[in-house]
Amino acid sequence: MVELKQFVEPTRGKVHDCRIKQLRWICDERGRLMEMLRSDDDLFVGYGMSYVTTMYPGVTKAWHYHRKQTDHFVCVKGMIKLVLYDARDDSPSKGVIQEIFLGESNQILVQIPPNVWHGFKNIGIDEAMVVNTPTHPYQYTDPDEYRAEAHGEIPYDWARKDG
Repeated sequence: MVELKQFVEPTRGKVHDCRIKQLRWICDERGRLMEMLRSDDDLFVGYGMSYVTTMYPGVTKAWHYHRKQTDHFVCVKGMIKLVLYDARDDSPSKGVIQEIFLGESNQILVQIPPNVWHGFKNIGIDEAMVVNTPTHPYQYTDPDEYRAEAHGEIPYDWARKDG
């Protein structure tokens, strides 16, 4: 379990057990096809369901984590900034913030392990669309989802960083 009192000032780096898979389009005269997650991928750990979530430009959806569930995010439309924060006591990357930019300009799948805080922001000019293939189905009566405010307890600034 990851408690809010465990938050420490973050450092930049890579979150332990977060894995990224490069994706590619297969094109022909009819259009395009992109495989996202396959049961024979080395990072496949199970299937619970698939869903799509969208965000309007500038919107941030954060923070949450799951105790059991592993997420697999692909941004299929637009561009997002996905941010991970590792507050796990037993992790070699405890206190690490990882920013990952994904979408039409960087087609990747990001695997987020259980107990890692995560959120994302639409950094594009159009509505962004994210497909998630989590390892467990959503349980409406007992959700495996633990939340914190987007702008508050976790020491991260969602503002664009110009320079």
